[in-house]
Amino acid sequence: MTTDPTPAAKAAPLTVRGLTVSYGAAPAVFSADMTVAPGAMTAIIGPNGAGKSTLLKAVLGIVPRLSGQVEVFGQPFDTQRARIAYVPQRASVDWDFPTRVIDVVQMGLYRQLGLLGRVTGRHRQLALDCLARVGMADFATRQIGQLSGGQQQRVFLARALAQGADLYLLDEPFAGVDAATEKAIIDVLKSLKAEGKTILAVHHDLSTVPDYFDRVFIINKSPVAEGAVAQAFTQDALQRAYGGRLAAGLLDQLFPQAQTAVPPAFPARPA
Repeated sequence: MTTDPTPAAKAAPLTVRGLTVSYGAAPAVFSADMTVAPGAMTAIIGPNGAGKSTLLKAVLGIVPRLSGQVEVFGQPFDTQRARIAYVPQRASVDWDFPTRVIDVVQMGLYRQLGLLGRVTGRHRQLALDCLARVGMADFATRQIGQLSGGQQQRVFLARALAQGADLYLLDEPFAGVDAATEKAIIDVLKSLKAEGKTILAVHHDLSTVPDYFDRVFIINKSPVAEGAVAQAFTQDALQRAYGGRLAAGLLDQLFPQAQTAVPPAFPARPA
């Protein structure tokens, strides 16, 4: 007889409630609520300075939260860290650190190895398999600082793959990479989705949102809209988030016909 899954198994991969982050007097993110759907690829989008990366880092505890709760698969974040993989912005990494590509990927195995664990042939093969998946197996013994920006980004994705996570959080994975790397990354992310994994990525290129993602979370310090791309990624929602910073040509490209549907919006908070 088949038993019903536990409530935790039914829970969203990531739930954020009332998250606020402040740098000084002004909040960088204010009272954000977000529910990430399982087995989907969700983009966090918004203008520069909207708090996209800050939101992701606050979820992970990299920057402190002023308030708010974060649950992963229905459980407190700290109890579910092993189910999460994170790919940071490439610009935030010290690429001068003297280490080989294979060593970087094996860092994703630290939960298997423990603090003083020995890397075995099985671990090395797993790391090589992850590098092959992102098209970087031939660079395994290269120093990480000798790679191009796109190659470095692929290596960090391979490190995330080595973790065998259920929820992947990526901070601008396509920023500053070449077209071949962008295609390689999106192919890997879509294959993860096909395996039932959940992807949440900070994204800046609005023109690729409909092709790359299933859902969007639009933010400008506070949430603007959230939902499936077909419902939430609308001209009205983008104009409310970006104001006059969107080029008319881009809007024409994204919305060749006038939008009439009203996107799911967050209700105004009482004064």
